[in-house]
Amino acid sequence: MSPKIIVELVELIHGEVTITKACSWLGVPRATYYRWRAKNETWPLDSMVEEIRELCTENKFRYGYRKITALLRKKYKINHKRVQRIMQCEQLQCRVRVKKRKHTGQPAYVAEYLLKRQFQAEAPIHKLVTDITYLPFGGKMMYLSSILDLYNGEIVASSLSDTQDTAFVLDTLNQLPAVPGAILHSDQGSVYTSQGYQEVVKGKGITMSMSRKGTPADNAPIESFHSTLKSETFYLEG
Repeated sequence: MSPKIIVELVELIHGEVTITKACSWLGVPRATYYRWRAKNETWPLDSMVEEIRELCTENKFRYGYRKITALLRKKYKINHKRVQRIMQCEQLQCRVRVKKRKHTGQPAYVAEYLLKRQFQAEAPIHKLVTDITYLPFGGKMMYLSSILDLYNGEIVASSLSDTQDTAFVLDTLNQLPAVPGAILHSDQGSVYTSQGYQEVVKGKGITMSMSRKGTPADNAPIESFHSTLKSETFYLEG
């Protein structure tokens, strides 16, 4: 993996584990990580904080750190975890109260956490990870669903849609052949816990694994891929 991806992975995991342990998992000396991180941090902290403060104020504190990161990436390369930490330290979090929704219908299926951050695979299509990311196109939001093979980091299935529903992720899943014995790991999003999705997973002979609640580091490889994709291609100027 490139130094940039290593730094992003450590940033993603940091907070749940120590930097020392994160570096150990990734096989990188801690001193090397700090050196690589220093090279990536070319934007002065003071000006970064000020710009984040201005964006939050202009938007009346309606946006969380992910939306603020998306706005910043139109001009800068910056990790969303760093934006989150700055907003927390400066008390710039979103102040819009999210309405609680009543869940109806059949109860969600939540799979066991089988992957356990074992992000290496000995054969193709043996360990797969999946997630959804948003892509803001002007005033419209698009969504990208991807499935990544942990054997070689290849994206083996993907779909793009303007709606984030079960049919959307099923379109991605149905690009896979039947792969008995494979593990597919996701978060606990409603599209993945839905009965329709689980039926297709089982029909392909796949065993489902799910991250622990509120633990994005459990799905770090696909999180990192989506972050790098947007940083290096989607948010490039011109």
